[in-house]
Amino acid sequence: MGKVIGAIALLAFSIYCVVDAVQTDDDQIRGLPKPLWLVMILLFPLVGGAAWLIAGRPVSILETLLGPRQPRVERGPMGPDDDPDFLKGL
Repeated sequence: MGKVIGAIALLAFSIYCVVDAVQTDDDQIRGLPKPLWLVMILLFPLVGGAAWLIAGRPVSILETLLGPRQPRVERGPMGPDDDPDFLKGL
């Protein structure tokens, strides 16, 4: 019984990933071209589907769950000895 449920879950996951990949615009897909993503999802259902959700979708499933990645903000000097303009004046 567990094998049947696992097979049905894998089939549903694969179908979801294929439909999601087909409906996504070509210019929004990340990483690989759409036909390669579809081949990967169909040949390797678990790994290909997971790769699609993480690396192929316009918005990664990780970004959906954890929130968008914050851009790295460059900080200014922390103290006078880190400030090149201050050090030039010495």
